[in-house]
Amino acid sequence: MMTEYLELDVRPILAAGGEPFGRIMEAVAALGPGEGLRLLAPFRPVPLFGALGARGFTHQDREIGGGDWEVLFTPTAGPAVSTTEAANDRWPIPLMHLDNRGLMPPEPMVKVLGAAEAMQRGEVMEALLDREPTFLFPQLAQRGHEWRGGFDPDGAAYRLLVRIGTGS
Repeated sequence: MMTEYLELDVRPILAAGGEPFGRIMEAVAALGPGEGLRLLAPFRPVPLFGALGARGFTHQDREIGGGDWEVLFTPTAGPAVSTTEAANDRWPIPLMHLDNRGLMPPEPMVKVLGAAEAMQRGEVMEALLDREPTFLFPQLAQRGHEWRGGFDPDGAAYRLLVRIGTGS
């Protein structure tokens, strides 16, 4: 089945000095089953790759000229994965477990990033959180970590796996 894409051009928003993240998340929330997002931006929106990857989207990006980029965010059938992880990649068993439920932001993010500093390249940690850590994903990407995450089937916790220092 062919994916239908909703198009969102954020270039005018950015040219006017606006912040398009809220509009992008609204567009994603409005997608129907099997629908994807075609995003047009004046730069390669790397932080979005993780944020939407955690929501179950893969991406394909290409420069379309003049510094502008087109990114196709396509829903996946399986669990959410980070942008640098192949869906069939096997991860090691987590060596560290954090239960960050019940903490107020930014404490869960601070604890995950602090724990990552103490771990070795290739090791995996698991963190339980009350909500999807949207602001953590760009921080993990910036540090070269991979992640996968999603809500448990009962919705009681967001389960985040972080593989240390294996990203680009």
